[in-house]
Amino acid sequence: MKIGEVMVSDDIRTVEFVCHLEKCKGACCVEGELGAPLDEDELPVMREIQQAVQPYLTDEGKKAIAEQGPYILDEDGDYSTPTSGGRECAYALYDDRGILKCGIEQAYLDGKIKFRKPISCHLYPIRVTKKRDFEAVNYHKWGICSAACAYGKSLQVPLYQFLKAPLVRKYGEDWYRQLVTAIEENPAPAKKKKPSR
Repeated sequence: MKIGEVMVSDDIRTVEFVCHLEKCKGACCVEGELGAPLDEDELPVMREIQQAVQPYLTDEGKKAIAEQGPYILDEDGDYSTPTSGGRECAYALYDDRGILKCGIEQAYLDGKIKFRKPISCHLYPIRVTKKRDFEAVNYHKWGICSAACAYGKSLQVPLYQFLKAPLVRKYGEDWYRQLVTAIEENPAPAKKKKPSR
């Protein structure tokens, strides 16, 4: 479906999803080849928040940022956060339960900065792809989120509801209302049950 200039995949309304940090331990902050994707308008913010965020980071994270900078430009021409040891995001830290948290978000929650965290992190598992004339909003299916899918299914929470706050942050309240209206007026067809053998 198309909402304004944004193409939204059907998965956004049909997939049920609620993050289950007790199970995954914040694996999306450590798995993968690169750090969190960054929009170009976030780059000056990443530079500005460094001093406020430093007290929340691990020694390894501080070292990675000192060596690589507050963000990196990859070979595809995209920006992302640096990683520590080629694995977890340099801004990630473990809490006392062994769950990865975001140092940027911790600084935000403590009122030290006004930037919550990169929008790509806030929106995950939604990924936004920019095309010439529009943006595409898709669900990024990844095995590390299987517990979140099971949890969302048990609570019957669709992805677009779970990610209301970041979707509003990205596209605005009016856009989100249009999305909800479009979904409610065009519910997904019921899945056919497999015949029993």
